[in-house]
Amino acid sequence: MAISNIHETLLMYTKQKTSINEQLSDVMMNMVSASRKNADIQRQYQQKLQSLYYDPDYGFGTQEYDLIYEMYEDDHNFELSALEAWESELELEKNNLETRLNEITSFENSWTKLLQQNVKNDFSYGGGGGQ
Repeated sequence: MAISNIHETLLMYTKQKTSINEQLSDVMMNMVSASRKNADIQRQYQQKLQSLYYDPDYGFGTQEYDLIYEMYEDDHNFELSALEAWESELELEKNNLETRLNEITSFENSWTKLLQQNVKNDFSYGGGGGQ
């Protein structure tokens, strides 16, 4: 009876680990998306600056250039700060999931050792005891 309860507990841990691994996979995919978005934001910003620099009406050397440049820079910094906040959130979630996964793995290992001990005890006491 005890062995079946331990098996049931181990199955519960396996189910929890599967769920956490799925969540962890989603977080990692979001982290990849965030990195790609960061690269896209940087590329778009550089293109805007390059277009501004060579613009015949507002390009480098005009009075409007510095004002527009600062506006682009402010927009860019705002986008980056929002993206960095999301990346920080994802990193925190990843760390929490990894911690939970490690805890469950530790519990699972303990229960596995207990199961092995119970099987060993059942074999020792049940099979060879009576002569």
